[in-house]
Amino acid sequence: MLSTGLFCGFDPSGEKPQPEKGGSRLTGNSREVVIRCDGIWKIFGVQSQQAMDAVRSQGLSKDEIRDRCNCIVGVRDASFSVARGEIFCIMGLSGSGKSTLIRHINRLIEPTAGSVFIEDQNVNAMSQRELRALRAEKIGMVFQNMALMPHRSVRDNVVFALEVRGVAEAERVKVAKRAIDAVELTGWDQKYPDELSGGMQQRVGLARAIAADPTILLMDEPFSALDPLIRRQLQTTFMELSAELHKTTVFITHDLDEAIRIGDRIAIMKDGVLVQIGTPEEIVTQPADDYVADFVAGISKLDLVTAARIMQPFAQYCQANGQTDPGQWPVAKPEDKLNTLVDLAIGTDHPILVKAEGASVGVVTKKALLRGIQGREDVAPATMGAQ
Repeated sequence: MLSTGLFCGFDPSGEKPQPEKGGSRLTGNSREVVIRCDGIWKIFGVQSQQAMDAVRSQGLSKDEIRDRCNCIVGVRDASFSVARGEIFCIMGLSGSGKSTLIRHINRLIEPTAGSVFIEDQNVNAMSQRELRALRAEKIGMVFQNMALMPHRSVRDNVVFALEVRGVAEAERVKVAKRAIDAVELTGWDQKYPDELSGGMQQRVGLARAIAADPTILLMDEPFSALDPLIRRQLQTTFMELSAELHKTTVFITHDLDEAIRIGDRIAIMKDGVLVQIGTPEEIVTQPADDYVADFVAGISKLDLVTAARIMQPFAQYCQANGQTDPGQWPVAKPEDKLNTLVDLAIGTDHPILVKAEGASVGVVTKKALLRGIQGREDVAPATMGAQ
């Protein structure tokens, strides 16, 4: 388990934020937006404005803009928001524009058009001094190449940002210990980067990011160069830390399995365009087009699709099947996944009753369960009205 150590300026109560029912930290009515990107365009080249106008007026493709204007479309009219505590994954192939997009959030790249807001502050309108303060105090960055300083120990790498801020050495030592313990590198604080494995170096980079206690984490394929087992271990560490510290994260990846495992929501990007934004379940079960459908074709539904997705409303089931006595039926929750439903269905001829807060809200038949495993739905998702 991770230590509950907290960092500079963090609530010393040590209480961990609890997930909302269903496993998500977010609900549709409780989204406090921390990051908002409105109509972001980035076109590289001397004639960027003319190229953008041509795309808008004529609908030219990325290749056509390159041929006509000698410009490269990096990001095309991207809009999204990220709620406090959310892990928002942006997924796409190489060249899709995902890394270009994330660098607009802290204005490492200036947009051709569009606006970025951090907690309602317009990042585009900030002076260089304000921008430096934003980057130093509110945003932590973790990239594939961690850029650890080879002449500094693990501890000194972790607290570098605090050192720049002028935090006293005694406090830096305390923060370093908590951050290093949190990423499970206890005892390695006096080692140097060249004495660490690749996975350990990634952990140091993550510790450095959280030690400064930023509001936002920007993570650009931080685990992609690692072996699968180490990558999964670091994903687990990151998810535990994210839940504990309630950080707002934009996470870039080219691995859909990683996005589904980590993300509260996923944005699929192609040729600079955000093709679809949705929860992992929505992305897999309701792909917006053939491009997304091809991406998700090999994804297992068993640990993704919920009872709420495939159940028939309880009243509708009773109307179709006559008076029903579900006293002997196995019971599931709306957020239970297909794997759980399969376990419940084995050894019984009854359908599965879905209950929320003590009320019967739906029924999962064997047919619906099998269709759910196939990725098909025969009934519309039920509302949560109790019967």
